[in-house]
Formats: sequence, C-alpha cells, structure tokens
Amino acid sequence: MQAKITLVLRILLGLAFFVAGLVYWLGVANPPPDLPERRQTFNAGMAASGYLLELVKALEVICGLLLIAGFFVPLALVILAAITLNIFLVHAFMAPEGVPVALVLGLLLIYLGFFAEPYRHTIRSLFRLR
Repeated sequence: MQAKITLVLRILLGLAFFVAGLVYWLGVANPPPDLPERRQTFNAGMAASGYLLELVKALEVICGLLLIAGFFVPLALVILAAITLNIFLVHAFMAPEGVPVALVLGLLLIYLGFFAEPYRHTIRSLFRLR
C-alpha cells in the first residue's frame, strides 16, 4: 500500500511541474493583469535575464518527466526542491494567495525525499557528514 501511495504522489508532483513548465513553453496562459507591482517587476526581471525563466521552466518540464517516468527521482527531487523553495518565497513575499499551493508542493517533496522508501536513503545521505 505504501508503494502505491508513493507512486501516486510522485506522479502527481511530476505532473504539476511538467504541466506548469509546458504551459509556459506553449504560451497557453498569461499572468493575470492584476499582479502586484513587485511581482510584475520580479517576473520582468526573470524574463529580462534572457535565460533564467527559460532555465527554470525547462527544469520543471525535465524533472516533471523524470518523476512521472520514475528515472533519477532523487536528482529530480533535489532540483525541484530549490525551485519549490523559490516558488514558496515568491508567494510569501509578493503574492500570498499562492502560498497554499507552494506548501502542498513542498510537503510532497519532503514526503518523497525523506519518508518514501525508495528515495529516502539517497536524499538523507546528502545530509550526512563524511
């Protein structure tokens, strides 16, 4: 039963990131026009860098696919942890209405990385002194 829960949560997390990245690359959705000014400036800065937004969205698509397929899951979790932390901080400081979604993503990452049997040993080993 535990393995099925892990599988479902891994696929859900993978789908969330895969779809979010794909929506950006396909240009399906635009940001709402009523974003706070600080958030608009932040988005414009990421876009103006010429690479950062594209890199983040490409990593979301790639890591989402890795999670869905079950390949290199610990690596995908580590990469997505940094992205998820930034998603949380952006919402915490600039758009608080998105904090619940960021928390759910973070909880899924924490569960898969630290408590799910197939991946916890690999992730926990990153925090051991050698």
